[in-house]
Amino acid sequence: MSIKFLAAALAGLLAAGSANAAGPISATLQSPLASKSRVVAGGALWACEGTSCVATSAVERTISVASCRELAKAVGALSAFGNGDKVFDAEALAKCNAAARAR
Repeated sequence: MSIKFLAAALAGLLAAGSANAAGPISATLQSPLASKSRVVAGGALWACEGTSCVATSAVERTISVASCRELAKAVGALSAFGNGDKVFDAEALAKCNAAARAR
């Protein structure tokens, strides 16, 4: 195989991988947690402490109401959820927090 072919293949893989990444996502809890916690929700590992949860290795599907619900069910109602590209509005947060009330 030629170097050009390998370089093109690697560039394609890197571009495909970055299309699936959502970057860091943060959530703010309405009530603080009693202790540090790690939670898997929406295909990401969340590190939570106090009223803050952060997923640094999130995937694109992590920015969804379903993922938000998973997190809210595990840690309680959220007052904010999103990343630099997408932030949930009041309506999306209400849908998300419905799962927290059901826990």
